Amino acid sequence: MSDINIFSLFSTAVAITTLDKKFTKEELDFVEKHSKPEMLVKNMGNVTSVNNYILNEPELVNLKKILTEHINDYITNIYKPKYKAEGYITQSWLNYTKKGEFHHVHEHPNSFISGVLYINALNDVDKITFHRNHNQLKIATDTYNTYNSDTWWLGIKTHNIILFPSNLTHSVDPVTSDETRISLAFNSFIKGVLGDKAELTELINE
Repeated sequence: MSDINIFSLFSTAVAITTLDKKFTKEELDFVEKHSKPEMLVKNMGNVTSVNNYILNEPELVNLKKILTEHINDYITNIYKPKYKAEGYITQSWLNYTKKGEFHHVHEHPNSFISGVLYINALNDVDKITFHRNHNQLKIATDTYNTYNSDTWWLGIKTHNIILFPSNLTHSVDPVTSDETRISLAFNSFIKGVLGDKAELTELINE
């Protein structure tokens, strides 16, 4: 049989990088303050901050700037915009996940690119799992790869930043360590020019 060429068409880009600075005492004190019960609301499997525009707070203004830069780097490198298209953060919130708690399977409507910054996570222990959105037929296998898997997980650690299309379904398994995993999640949208005037797909969002 002749050699087979396999092409990965229409791939989903999940980016993982590392914050290139340490958290300041002011930032960590702010995160600690929001871990108090009166500052939290119950999520399906863990708790999140009542404040869901957390990056608008002055204590996190530097983090917001850095994360916005990462979003725009993702847009530039993945989408290669023909016209000006600038990402900006919309909602943002803190997650606190204790031993036995989890993030349910979900996606992020009304957002373009979503992301997570890990403030406290254990290397070789914590992970995020992504789910295939649709699989018409299921063929059993014991040799998994990115083509035949229904889920795929990525290990994470403190200072990691993960960016992904907001319609990509994801979850987090129950935490197994005694450490509370703390993350800052955020959504984003685009201002600028989407589509193309000549193709009758233009949308200008200033």
